[in-house]
Amino acid sequence: MSRNAALVVIHLLACLAFLALPYLFIEDGFSKLAELPVNPHEQRNLLSYLLTIAFFYVNFFWLIPQLYFGRKYVLYGLCVLGCFLLVQGTLTTINRHGIPFTNRPMQLPPPPQEAGPTGPPAGQLPQRPSARPDRAPVQPGLPPEISQTFFLFLAGLLLSLAIRINNRWRETERARLHTELSYLKAQINPHFLFNTLNSIYSLAIEQSPATADAIVQLSSFLRYVIAEGHQNRVALSHELAYIGHYIALQQLRLADTVPVQYTTEGNPGNLQIAPLLLISFIENAFKYGVSPQEPSRIDIRIELTGNRLYGYIFNRKVRVADSTAVGSGIGLSNANARLQLLYPGQHELRILDEPDSFTVELLLTLS
Repeated sequence: MSRNAALVVIHLLACLAFLALPYLFIEDGFSKLAELPVNPHEQRNLLSYLLTIAFFYVNFFWLIPQLYFGRKYVLYGLCVLGCFLLVQGTLTTINRHGIPFTNRPMQLPPPPQEAGPTGPPAGQLPQRPSARPDRAPVQPGLPPEISQTFFLFLAGLLLSLAIRINNRWRETERARLHTELSYLKAQINPHFLFNTLNSIYSLAIEQSPATADAIVQLSSFLRYVIAEGHQNRVALSHELAYIGHYIALQQLRLADTVPVQYTTEGNPGNLQIAPLLLISFIENAFKYGVSPQEPSRIDIRIELTGNRLYGYIFNRKVRVADSTAVGSGIGLSNANARLQLLYPGQHELRILDEPDSFTVELLLTLS
């Protein structure tokens, strides 16, 4: 079932539940429901609930988006008041013209009593006739019909406002997250390209025959970034191939001077992942774990078990030309920020920063 169809079904069920409220929480509710075709009072109640539903959708789809969110508060208040008067006027008109008499049983007048020779029977005082003998005493406050209409109208007004404002807040939050993720991706792509071009530049300076292969690897990177890097999710197999190209390029540049161990276990199947997420941790290992003057070592392991991914990246700390502290670049900070935004409650990130080594462990639940 599509999302729109599911919303229609939810709204229909909610309307039916709202109409059933007056019959579910009172005694003899089902018997009153059976009287609906012949009982004018129950018909008026049903009509008041139907008019409340109609106002809810008018307010939800037109008044709030056009007037309330448009900061036309005075006009919005006048329209709401007009809707209330229209609903109440409709119900009052139906009361007057649709219910011309009450359903009380007709009472016969009492039989006449014999009067005395000069007036009422002996021993009985004369009674003053009442002008309105059947009139109930006046109760303070609004009539029950207006009170019920006002309560239902207020419930529809507050509920539609609450739902609309909550939806507006969620849309704003979603747009904010999308903008923030786009900004993070825009930082990642130039950063990675800059590092890769530096690697190829080093090969060209050395006039290495591997320069042509490195350019081919770079073209694969750019093809992946342009074609799939902008998507929210990509196939995990493509992301792993992208990582493999990057490590192969680094091995071409480093030759045999730095031992690099890279292994993958498990079948990616149809799993998907956010693009350019794992590469940041691997880039960090090569950036801060490679030195021709010191023993270097890089271990990278990716294991798949069902829909869970385990990543292990280890590098020895070495002195590099850039003395910036390990992990202070934008790569790690962006990767951590994207994990918080895209996989809340679905990941565990452990970073072990020791005096002579740096280890990253990531446990990620994929879909």
